[in-house]
Amino acid sequence: MPPPQRSLFANALIVVAMRWTDRLIGLISTLILARILTPEDFGIIAMASVLVGLVDVLLDLGVNMALIQNANADDEDYHTAWTIRLIQSAAVGAIIFALAPLAADYYRDPRVADVTRLMAVGMLVGGFENIGVVCFQKSMAFGQDFRFFFIRRLAGFLVTIALAVTLESYWAMPLGALAGRFTGVVLSYTMHPFRPRFSLSRVRHLWSFSQWALIRSIGVYFDTQFDRFLVGRISGASTMGAYTLATEIAQMPSTELLQPLGRVLFPAFVATKHDPARLREAYLVALAVQALLAIPAGVGLACVADRAVMIMLGTQWASAIPFVQTLALVFSLAALSHAAGYLLITIGKIRTLSLFVWVQNIVFLSITGLMFSSLSALDIAHLRLGVATLGLGLFLGVILLEVRELRATDLLRAIWRPATAAGLMALTDTLVSFPDSLPLLLAFLLEVALGALSYSLALLGLWALSGRPQGAEAYILAKLKLSRFLPAAQRSDVQ
Repeated sequence: MPPPQRSLFANALIVVAMRWTDRLIGLISTLILARILTPEDFGIIAMASVLVGLVDVLLDLGVNMALIQNANADDEDYHTAWTIRLIQSAAVGAIIFALAPLAADYYRDPRVADVTRLMAVGMLVGGFENIGVVCFQKSMAFGQDFRFFFIRRLAGFLVTIALAVTLESYWAMPLGALAGRFTGVVLSYTMHPFRPRFSLSRVRHLWSFSQWALIRSIGVYFDTQFDRFLVGRISGASTMGAYTLATEIAQMPSTELLQPLGRVLFPAFVATKHDPARLREAYLVALAVQALLAIPAGVGLACVADRAVMIMLGTQWASAIPFVQTLALVFSLAALSHAAGYLLITIGKIRTLSLFVWVQNIVFLSITGLMFSSLSALDIAHLRLGVATLGLGLFLGVILLEVRELRATDLLRAIWRPATAAGLMALTDTLVSFPDSLPLLLAFLLEVALGALSYSLALLGLWALSGRPQGAEAYILAKLKLSRFLPAAQRSDVQ
């Protein structure tokens, strides 16, 4: 059997490539919409989305995750999961529809109500999607998994852009999303032969896992969305739009690496959970690779945020720059806890994970509650960065307590070189400046190239000074057919 990291990251690289293709559509959509619509338009959609996401997560029992975690799930489990999800979607849609006027009152913008009602319809439609498509991820059939999400995204993209050009209104976004949901329902039954039926026979079995998945999902929602809830109230639609789009841009480098990796990690961890040595090895390689890629991606974006926003969105979005600079660092820190979350779920510690997320939320809510009257939108972003920094240190401590096979030195070995190299990259960016006379795009490309070069040289230099140990650097060099740079013992392992 090949080493765990080879099969794991061969799949991960495939899914990352697929995810980037999918995300490219989203990026193109955002760039086009940003040129047609205004920050205020984006703000209205963001305000409605906060309520929709909150109600959705309050009723989300995580049945998809429960099916993946249960290696022995049969048809009856799938029937029950589909039924639960359908009931959940109907309840979410009804509640959102009823609460739409309250959302408009909270944000002091009547336009939010009708947008919220349309999103409620979309939630109901999505509940009819075939639960059988979960098998794509569970069985690691990532080609089918990609095709499903790609076609669904493409349909929503085409409708959204067509409506934006025609209407020049924020209505293009919720209508396009609704088209994507309709496409997903039809496609799910076309691509997978499973035919769900109404059943509640396995509710108790699914609930034993889902109760803590629900608590965790609510916690994760507040961790990632509550800042927008506050910003919308403090600053109005225009700043809310800038903050929301800045969040999307800031999370792209880290999220587009981590989400595909997560789709591979969870089923892969489950497959090795009865072999502690293999599970530990897979986790440490996952941590090292995600640190090597995601940390410099987030730090690098923070360095080039001013030029990136001007090029991608235009001058009307200049207010988003400081948000991107701060939030990019937040998501860079989140990269280091991503694989650990899947590890805890795999070994049955979802309760621990759920409680920790809530502890972090309570800290953030307490601080913002005490200071709310004097906070600006940028202050909220800074507070989020501070809490994320504190939370990362505490979370890695929790991992060491729950997973006895791991040591603090294991985590440090996986993280310190990428973190140090990213710091040196940021220092280089600060010390080297390009003339203002250069065209904006050229200056941006030179800055990105300088960052990539300085990070790569620093990382390889630190790796060489450390004795070229096994880890993410060795793995990446092997995959790039540069095995000659590896020690002889490692070279023979990868050939």
